[in-house]
Amino acid sequence: MEFIYATEATARLGKIMMDDLVAMHMEFKQFYGSEDDGISQWMRQEEPKLLHRALREVAFGQDGADLGVWMPMYSAADIKDCLQKVETLRYGEEACYNGALVIKAFSSGLEIGACNWTINCPKRDIAYISSSIFSSSNAMDFDYLALQEETIIYSDCSSLELTNDVENNTRVPLIDNLLALSNEEPLANLLCDPAETMDELEKLSFICSCAIQSVESGGSVLIPINRFGLTLQLLEQISASLDYSNLKVPIYLISSVAEELLAFVNVIPEWLCKQRQQKLFSGEPMFAFDELLKEKKLQVFPAVHSPKSLLNWQEPCIVFCPHWSLRLGPVVHLLQRWCGDPSSLLVLEKGLDIELALLPFRPMTMKVLQCSFQSGIKLEKVRPLLKVLQPKVAVLPENLSRLINTNTESFTVFSYSEGETLRVPNLKDSLELEITSDLATSFCWRKLHQGNINIARLKGELSLNCGKFKLFPENTQVDTEQRPLIHWGRPDLEKLLTLLSKMGIEDSLQPEISDAESSNVRVIRIHDPTRGVIEIQESRTIISVADKTLSARIFDALNSVLDGV
Repeated sequence: MEFIYATEATARLGKIMMDDLVAMHMEFKQFYGSEDDGISQWMRQEEPKLLHRALREVAFGQDGADLGVWMPMYSAADIKDCLQKVETLRYGEEACYNGALVIKAFSSGLEIGACNWTINCPKRDIAYISSSIFSSSNAMDFDYLALQEETIIYSDCSSLELTNDVENNTRVPLIDNLLALSNEEPLANLLCDPAETMDELEKLSFICSCAIQSVESGGSVLIPINRFGLTLQLLEQISASLDYSNLKVPIYLISSVAEELLAFVNVIPEWLCKQRQQKLFSGEPMFAFDELLKEKKLQVFPAVHSPKSLLNWQEPCIVFCPHWSLRLGPVVHLLQRWCGDPSSLLVLEKGLDIELALLPFRPMTMKVLQCSFQSGIKLEKVRPLLKVLQPKVAVLPENLSRLINTNTESFTVFSYSEGETLRVPNLKDSLELEITSDLATSFCWRKLHQGNINIARLKGELSLNCGKFKLFPENTQVDTEQRPLIHWGRPDLEKLLTLLSKMGIEDSLQPEISDAESSNVRVIRIHDPTRGVIEIQESRTIISVADKTLSARIFDALNSVLDGV
């Protein structure tokens, strides 16, 4: 059976988010209706010509070939079936797949439950690094020291989206002063830079100031939920800014799963950063929304049209709601309400195509603030990170590998690109085998003819478990003397002929054949006591004699001149 591996927090949060998406889709179908024939009106052949160019390219692809890859929206039953195939893990917990792979998850710092992976098997040890943040305000920090494996697959491409160096095909040094760093400033300090956290806090403060200006001018603020950890931070910062400005403006969190989501993050301290955990140990709430709910500064509604929201709704207000695509959920209704208000504000995370996203709401006078937040390892920290991890092989995205001067690195760099298979050489020449003590004490050593080497033959049950080979004794004991010997190598012809002569067997060595195909084959013909042939090839020796007794005598002769065990 195949498994999908995920952390416990990721699986739970993923289910909550998928449930919310299904609920929003059902609301969409109730509002707009559903097609009986299963094909939406806009997907019919006559409709694409009427679509906006950007939307047409998204739906059908540049050459119109992507229409056939659209799939129906999943249902609640599909979610349940999917999660039955998910094997959940805690950070640092081992999972063994098929006996051969040992899989572990370690925090990436990007979001609650987000992780990187180590995969260990008999012939390779791999660390897989995805988008990560060294210091997080919500999630547990990036546990990069746990990823010190011989092979690293690096897949964090977020930094490439923020630079034009790749597009210009220029090679730039990521950190020029790596060798100049003193002992007082190790690479680990360079990675965990407090200034990086301050930059993110300044962005949040700027959003809060813009939100305060909007509500002071009588407008409302709409913040579509994208990354949940970022939403929690904004919620805390905006509520603090409202208190500082002495503004009594309600904050609404609208989602069909809002209550379940808030309840869940309150009971998972082991997945959170140290600052949040310390609040718990000090008897304080881990998140500010607990106090906001008690003071009724924050109100949670399952839907825009719910009876509770209709009774308590006030404007201006600040609303957190799904969906970030601006195509489903409460955000659609609220955008239609406020898109013509120049005092209102829409806050979006960078990466969304603004022109396409806001197309259904044109003409639009509502202010739009689009911000970029850290979503991965910064470009200048890639080399220091690899220096700390010290892999033997680093597998990097093609665009990123151009930016690293591999001639100065102590590791080998391979680059990969989308849709291509990359073969990475194996670094282990041999495999380790654990042998039980009972089996090890029953060795029958045999000394080889060539070299000062003793060798023993083993027979047992081979097991592969948790990435390790183990040999156990068989249930039925077999006398080692009864086992036929296993021979290897090619017999020394001079010694064999001498030994056969001493045994009273008349023979003659057939001259070598000049044919290239037969150059490695030598033939000894037996004349007495009966006729026979010994054919000596590169990897085997064939005895062809009708007399079984003579055949056994010839075998004994070969046994004495060959190494066997």
